[in-house]
Amino acid sequence: MKLIAAIATLLAATASFAADKPVSDLPGAADHPLIKRFAGSWLAGQRVSSWDAAVVPASAELSKADKRQFTELLNLEGKVTRTVYIAPRGKSALEVWRNYEQALNAAGFKKRFSCERNCADLYFAWWKTSEPNKGMTWAKGDVDTPTGSRYSLTSALSAEDGRMLVGTLGKPGQEATVLLYNSVAANATTGLVATYLEVVEPKAMETGQVSVDPAAMQAGLAAEGRVTLTGLFFDTGKTELKPESKAQLEAMAELLKSQPALKAWIVGHTDNVGGFEANEKLSLARAQAVVAALAAAPYKVDAKRLVPKGLASLAPVAGNGEEAGRARNRRVELVAQ
Repeated sequence: MKLIAAIATLLAATASFAADKPVSDLPGAADHPLIKRFAGSWLAGQRVSSWDAAVVPASAELSKADKRQFTELLNLEGKVTRTVYIAPRGKSALEVWRNYEQALNAAGFKKRFSCERNCADLYFAWWKTSEPNKGMTWAKGDVDTPTGSRYSLTSALSAEDGRMLVGTLGKPGQEATVLLYNSVAANATTGLVATYLEVVEPKAMETGQVSVDPAAMQAGLAAEGRVTLTGLFFDTGKTELKPESKAQLEAMAELLKSQPALKAWIVGHTDNVGGFEANEKLSLARAQAVVAALAAAPYKVDAKRLVPKGLASLAPVAGNGEEAGRARNRRVELVAQ
């Protein structure tokens, strides 16, 4: 696919960058402890979220119907670190890429997939799905071009000659997911190699920040006939309730015991990522897990009062185009019969 140079934009920055002179990194930013930068590079942009969601392609396979959609995605949660580096002048994109690749392999990197040629479709699908520049903070400066003029860098990465690598790094049970992408940033103008590095570390969310009030749940049922159970937690793609769901289960049991005539559907919902049948099974299995937990000790709610249902992505409460909307759609609801 022949690309129009003007479309070579991934990380739209409001700042410009400097590279031929010693340049200060973005204030307060630092390399991720797992992966250091290519020697001599400077840190041009970064975003660190102590706990957030991240969407990473699980394979290089794209939808036949829409080449800007992946067939499989990893919906991850944990500490998310996104960093953009600019390499020293004179270093080729391939040299930077091979050095990162060798360092990762030496550290025990487990590759899911890589793309080194004709990766433009992959690039655009990634940009559309993950919005990797969103919330990025950028360093200040200018770029000296090969002709000696100054250039305001409006794209840190480009689709032209780009390469992508996705895999995991770390000890079993503590493996971080890593996405690496590098390319020549606006090569004809700057000749500088840019590298995007995303690291998603598994990390338990801090709990106890929201109290669950049975009275508020009852008010929600009275007003709308349903209430979203925001205190129920599952690992991505799993059906087992996590321990931090205890407060929500206690509130549900208290509500049901205080309203002995109340019968309810426990309804699981998902986003639209992945196959519908798989999501339907997942949403039902999660609803069943909630019913089973309430029927068991110490709650001992009569299971006949609760009917599990799985609606997959049939009843969204937000758009599925962005992760914020998809996160809202992944939920379990209590619906009065």
